[in-house]
Amino acid sequence: MADQFHDILKKYWGYDSFRPLQEDIIRSVANGYDTLALMPTGGGKSITFQVPAMAKPGLCLVVTPLIALMKDQVENLRTRGIKAYAIYTGMTQHEVGLALDNSINDPNTKFLYCSPERLGSAMFIAKVKQMNINLLAIDESHCISQWGYDFRPSYLEIAKIRSLMPEVPVLAVTATATPEVVDDIQDKLEFRKHNVFRKSFERKNLIYLVREVDDKLRYMLRIINNIPGTGIVYVRSRLKTKEIAEFLLQNNISADYYNAGLTTEERDAKQTAWKTGATRVIVATNAFGMGIDKPDVRFVIHIDLPDTLEAYFQEAGRAGRDEKQAFAVMLYNQSDQTKLKQRTAQTFPPIEEIKNVYDSLGNYCQLPIGEGQGRSFDFDVYKFTAAYRFSSITVHNCLKILQQCGYIDYSEDVNNPSRVLFLVERDDLYHYQSHNTQEDSLIKLILRTTSGIFTEYRPIDESMFATQLQCSRQMVYENLLKLAKDKIISYIPQNSLPQIYYTEERLPVKSLYIGPEHYLDRKKLYVNKIQAVVRYAAEHECRVQQLLHYFGMADVPMCGTCDVCTSRHETEMTEFEFQTIKRLIIKQITAEPTTVDSLPDKISKAPDKVGRVLRWLLDNHCLTENESGHLKPIEQ
Repeated sequence: MADQFHDILKKYWGYDSFRPLQEDIIRSVANGYDTLALMPTGGGKSITFQVPAMAKPGLCLVVTPLIALMKDQVENLRTRGIKAYAIYTGMTQHEVGLALDNSINDPNTKFLYCSPERLGSAMFIAKVKQMNINLLAIDESHCISQWGYDFRPSYLEIAKIRSLMPEVPVLAVTATATPEVVDDIQDKLEFRKHNVFRKSFERKNLIYLVREVDDKLRYMLRIINNIPGTGIVYVRSRLKTKEIAEFLLQNNISADYYNAGLTTEERDAKQTAWKTGATRVIVATNAFGMGIDKPDVRFVIHIDLPDTLEAYFQEAGRAGRDEKQAFAVMLYNQSDQTKLKQRTAQTFPPIEEIKNVYDSLGNYCQLPIGEGQGRSFDFDVYKFTAAYRFSSITVHNCLKILQQCGYIDYSEDVNNPSRVLFLVERDDLYHYQSHNTQEDSLIKLILRTTSGIFTEYRPIDESMFATQLQCSRQMVYENLLKLAKDKIISYIPQNSLPQIYYTEERLPVKSLYIGPEHYLDRKKLYVNKIQAVVRYAAEHECRVQQLLHYFGMADVPMCGTCDVCTSRHETEMTEFEFQTIKRLIIKQITAEPTTVDSLPDKISKAPDKVGRVLRWLLDNHCLTENESGHLKPIEQ
């Protein structure tokens, strides 16, 4: 079996060996054990379910909320000669039905990717019963836990799917999870036995730095000028992405900006320019980075504090994937505390406001009360906010809460290209071509450039067709509409608008229930996670120790490279000596009033070393003196 796994890895992915832990996870799954794999971003999670699925008859059902990643993986598998399909928000009922039927009827199909909101539909449940499923893989599995930072109630449907295939093992994968979330994932997915594989989150080549500075832009410029290579600068607002990119350009640094408000073509062009090195620095919101695998990123700078350490760890982890030295820098100042309080109020609008947005959304979608379950709608946030006089931030956060309550699913980055499916047999197509010469050239081009188009919807590019045919894009579009009108093809034009998917029928506002578990409890959890970020920035403890302790790793040695560790080198003593003296100092000043001058005499250690540790603790705001001159610890 082990040789079979290596053969598959070599044949389809071209690798001679697995990364650390990958083979252990694959063996666990192959032996039929429910398995939870914790692997950092870029650690090769997809291999852990793709390889064992290829080793057995049947197909692997992959649940993931990341539509862009889903599409990338399906296309990547197809380029390797592996049949795969995907079902996600924004597809028509016909497309969904066709993908499901192909997964049932084609024995060569090995992967069916599905967004979680699709799991509860009657059609999906009926079809999945007919499939020969060999593995259930759950990506971003932290989304099933209400203690996680990105809870999605649609993930709770996975347990129902499990009941349809009780003998099929489950592989849950995630990049980040606290100990509480680790247990909750396994309970919610009804693991027969808890079984966790952890890849160390430690990245020895990644140097974590926190800088408390008032002028963040000037300090960012200093960092970029001192570190060669490409990088990412993360900010929270779309407007700031453009402003900071322009600031960098004015200072002779090749830079561009990226956010979810750009068109698909703009985002693709900017991302490609950065990945190829034409742009050195990309300034972005958290919309940038998912699925980006650029190994030579030398620095990631956070101008604004992220909402969670989970998000920070993933975003910072995009630096240094080539295992060469890289830097993760967080810029922080006291005004961030005020901004975080404001952010909490924005993230949790008043419940009445949430209900108003829900009611307006139903009107916007022209959806009667009691209808809409299982339907998907285009959602132009700018038209919506203008029509109903909401702010875009309010709408975004209200929709997220409604999603967590299970009423809707809100997909922001859909980016669906144009798709085509031929509806006629080849003989009938040839007959049509012979009588419609104007459309004949387009039909030939589609057939020459697009495979599998008689059995499934395949993406097309009207602009590329226009270039090949030496005509306008509008003419290509009109010819495609003509072919669709003549029932030769089914044509779905490109759509990059966000999607609203109703998981329940539209309710009257008085029946809308937003319980404490989705509002008050999550607000408390949000505040706790923000406070963890502030502690990380403000406390003078090894940055790596703080991060790894947060994710449940005990007995972590100091990294020796972060800003805290390097500042301790000034004491010219070993870490053991430093920690021993620090503990003695804290014990002494807690036991009785002690001044700076009297402290060295009260500790039976070398006075000069005690003095050096004391000075470090004072300089780094770990200790302070009260009005009487007595030392006391600063509460972190």
